[in-house]
Amino acid sequence: MDEEYDVIVLGTGLKECILSGLLSVDGLKVLHMDRNDYYGGASSSLNLTQLWKRFKGEDKPPENLGSSREFNVDMIPKFMMANGGLVRVLIHTDVTKYLNFKAVDGSFVYNKGKIYKVPATDVEALKSPLMGLFEKRRARKFFIYVQDYEANDPKSQEGLDLNQVTARKLISYVSTSFLFL
Repeated sequence: MDEEYDVIVLGTGLKECILSGLLSVDGLKVLHMDRNDYYGGASSSLNLTQLWKRFKGEDKPPENLGSSREFNVDMIPKFMMANGGLVRVLIHTDVTKYLNFKAVDGSFVYNKGKIYKVPATDVEALKSPLMGLFEKRRARKFFIYVQDYEANDPKSQEGLDLNQVTARKLISYVSTSFLFL
């Protein structure tokens, strides 16, 4: 190991990885270290063994839970737009070699002692125990609207051009309009 560095970065959270990548791309000699045996700091994704060690101490998880590699639990779930500015920075700095990207299969919440799938379709919205009757109806209408939306067909847009509307107006529209559809 070399003994002289321009910069020493401690921790492998996203900010530290971006900083380390930017500095090394600029030609600086960077030592990047973490006290953990995994990347990501507070926002890491842990396998079962790492998760068990972090929250239960040194004990190994029970064998009946299966292989450690079958688990990947985000301590702080992160979503990035596939073609967003952050992804371009990560690629430019080569930080992507320390990250794993995966399409989202589903989102889940823990509520009243149980784990529930967050509805992502009109059918799931109707079956979900997470929402009341009016919320289910509104969610179903919203999913149908999104499914039927055509960028080149004003009839499918219900007067709402998604290329022009602000996020605040869209949220307001969704929260009020789909109640009465």
